[in-house]
Amino acid sequence: MKRLPVIGVMGSGTKRYADRASRVGSWIARSGYHLLTGGGAGVMDAVTEAFVSIAPRAGLAVGILPADIRSPNHCSPTGYPNPWVELVIQTHLPSRGTYGEDKFSRNHLNVLSSDAIILFPGSAGTASEARLAVLYERPCVAYFASGDQMPTLPASIPLESSFDAVQEFVRNALRT
Repeated sequence: MKRLPVIGVMGSGTKRYADRASRVGSWIARSGYHLLTGGGAGVMDAVTEAFVSIAPRAGLAVGILPADIRSPNHCSPTGYPNPWVELVIQTHLPSRGTYGEDKFSRNHLNVLSSDAIILFPGSAGTASEARLAVLYERPCVAYFASGDQMPTLPASIPLESSFDAVQEFVRNALRT
């Protein structure tokens, strides 16, 4: 059995960037890849909704969820998982946002489990995933309209405003 590539899509937990996310999610599904997100709202919700709308497809929509350590069973915070996630990976890891790089963050799992990563604009959590992609040497491309959408984007991560360029980056990353 051939292992399907895992494409991580990371971005805002509040803004959907619906047009771009829909194109990316549909393309990942049609390409026969798995989709991995943090399983929440915003970009995660939009890309996963588009991904699962494609049938038939080979890949699964995977969501790696944070824990809410205030809940009795370390359940996920409200809003997790979004309704489109097919394979929920519940973690015990509560840190996110500005704490996205500490050892108690699921962001490490998101990055390390991805064969290639597509970044959308986001805030502190997305920025930490970008830095982790560099740290762990994961192929990562930023799909932004402009560089000012994330001023802290590491210089080693290419910025692409063209969907065709993002597709080419991912295909090339999977060949290596």
